[in-house]
Amino acid sequence: MRSAEGETVVAVLAMPRFYALDVSIPEHVFGRHLGYRVLICGDAGDGSSSLAAVEHADVVVVPGYEDPHLPVPEDYLGALRSAVDRGARVVAVCTGVFALAAGGILDGRSATTHWRHTDELRLAYPRVDVVENRLFVEDGPILTSAGGGAAIDACLHVVQSDFGVTVADGVAKEVVFSSVRGANAPQYANTPQYANAPQYAEAPAPPRDSLRATQEWVMENIGSSITVQKLADHSLLSRRTLIRRFARETGMPPMQWVTLQRILGARRLLEASDWSVEKIAGATGFGSAANFRTLFRREVGVTPTAYRKLHGPAAG
Repeated sequence: MRSAEGETVVAVLAMPRFYALDVSIPEHVFGRHLGYRVLICGDAGDGSSSLAAVEHADVVVVPGYEDPHLPVPEDYLGALRSAVDRGARVVAVCTGVFALAAGGILDGRSATTHWRHTDELRLAYPRVDVVENRLFVEDGPILTSAGGGAAIDACLHVVQSDFGVTVADGVAKEVVFSSVRGANAPQYANTPQYANAPQYAEAPAPPRDSLRATQEWVMENIGSSITVQKLADHSLLSRRTLIRRFARETGMPPMQWVTLQRILGARRLLEASDWSVEKIAGATGFGSAANFRTLFRREVGVTPTAYRKLHGPAAG
């Protein structure tokens, strides 16, 4: 439920043995926008508010905690089940996903966690569809994410869903972070494994041959016709190599990534400008207004006009 001031109440559930960083990240991100009221909840002095405060939250964040194989107190599990039953959004960070799984909340759902714990999660909770190597996974009202950096992405994704891309961009700037990356972005780059070599002694470093320059070129030319061949030509790669590297760096095919950037650009214009749908369609490379409306509704779930009513200047 909303607070008396009309704010969205975010309850950060400080689990026993919680990681302090995982508690501070949602507090820091959501605390940067006046549309949210953040409560740190827990028992036995683990938070500034009691566990009962979770009952009134619109968003419940479950930070990671040590020794996730150990049992979770039933009162914490009960608070999480009740939150889901009444329709609250629940965000699990890193090993926080184990609490959701222990409560049966993830049965039949897709979820992710830090790459160090995916096998452990899959073994302990076989009814959970564990997704490998993703920053975060959204399944209905449940959002699960990897470690610290991905927690910022997940929280910014919530801000973007609640208040639009422009506000999320502003919050990202406040916390000195890039705009939210897509859910399909990988936690790490897949690298060859060799016999007798240690497996993932530490998180692999990003590749040197990054496609950043080509991605920046796309953003500068988002209103023009862009094809896989043009991307390959710009990056001086073959089509096959370009497609493989895009999948490695972004978690999606190149044209799907381009469409995502067009959608994000269109959302920003719908939120901040009075441009017509036709003008926005041309500026973001969708061509016709009809094509723009079809793709926008498919990706966002509402028409451009409906989105503007929700997040445009008049909505404030």
